[in-house]
Amino acid sequence: MKTVLLRLSGFTFLPLLSLVTPLLLLPVIAGFVGAGGISSVISGQAIGTFGATVLMWGWNIEGPVSIARAENSRDRGAIYLSSLRTRIILLVFVLPVVSIVSAWVAAPDFRFDAVSMAMASMLAGMSPAWFCIGMGQPRLLAFFDTIPRFIATALSVPLLLLTHQLWNYTLVLAAATVLALILFHRRLAPTGSWFPRNIGQALGDIKAQSHTAGINVAANAYASTPTPIATATTPAVASGSLATADTLYRFGIFTIVALGNAFQSWTIEPGIRERRRRHLIAIWSHAILGVVGAAILTIFGPFASKLLFAGQIQASTELCFYYGVSFAFLSASTPFIRNLLIPAGKKSLVLRWTLVSAVLGVAFMLISGLGGNVVGVAMGMALSEVLLFATLLFPALRFLNHESNSRDNG
Repeated sequence: MKTVLLRLSGFTFLPLLSLVTPLLLLPVIAGFVGAGGISSVISGQAIGTFGATVLMWGWNIEGPVSIARAENSRDRGAIYLSSLRTRIILLVFVLPVVSIVSAWVAAPDFRFDAVSMAMASMLAGMSPAWFCIGMGQPRLLAFFDTIPRFIATALSVPLLLLTHQLWNYTLVLAAATVLALILFHRRLAPTGSWFPRNIGQALGDIKAQSHTAGINVAANAYASTPTPIATATTPAVASGSLATADTLYRFGIFTIVALGNAFQSWTIEPGIRERRRRHLIAIWSHAILGVVGAAILTIFGPFASKLLFAGQIQASTELCFYYGVSFAFLSASTPFIRNLLIPAGKKSLVLRWTLVSAVLGVAFMLISGLGGNVVGVAMGMALSEVLLFATLLFPALRFLNHESNSRDNG
């Protein structure tokens, strides 16, 4: 228990640096884009986040498991190099698509701002955070992901205040990301090239992760689409209100990720005792976090959104409620996917239900948006999370009981 508490504190409090600094950026950005531009900028952020998900492919789900089970540093280095080569190939395709889509969704006066924010958000896909999680070392995560992003964001604040140009943030963050990758590579010291000299092998690695990547991309499809859909189909004030609730939700997701990072290697690493007890601790911890987070988002979301966006626009309580429902069920399903079903090789099962949830949720969002119902867009995302949780609950519990019975009989 001491180990997981240390990991939890490290994976929670150190990354708070990267959480607090974007909060400082929001009122600055809102001050020069105004209420009419907020939904465009947040749409760019959502599209860029989805692009980062595609770049990450399946590494943030499958990678930590592979690293936790690797027998030596040479194997870990080979896994990391493989991830870099696949992501560089994907970057060639993702970069132009993210730029075009974010420009198309945004209002005409804010297209460049939306593209700039999309580029800044997309860079997260190159992060080595998943490797640090697999190692169970929050210090690595701080040095090579959190602190560089913190410094980049802090340096960007005065530049944004002086220029009112979001591309300054993108440029500084890109430089910090590349520098952090170089330093991480030198520390890891793997023998091999970053770049995919053997394209066939790199494409084979991409194909090998298709199921896991499908889960990742499908899950983020419905999580990243509410704001772009609302921006493209509803008036600026309505879409801006949803965008502020969406932003608060994404900051809240940080806590789910931090908790999941702390528990993942703790529950699946080889040779541990009381594995079932560890799984149950993770499951109940995520359930409690989900309920508490949903309540906080619903009660305090409207006031917090007004404060963060410099009074330009505010989320409604109804929107915050449905985002709270999404938060609760996302948190509850996280340990089932990351700690039980994926390590057990049930990728196709998770992919199938994630796709079903994504299709139904996005369809509900589109119908609601085209009908001018911005609250319905938020309901669509909540529907996706509820459906995914409900369909994965019993398979995950069956596997947990089977694993426990196997160990007891053994």
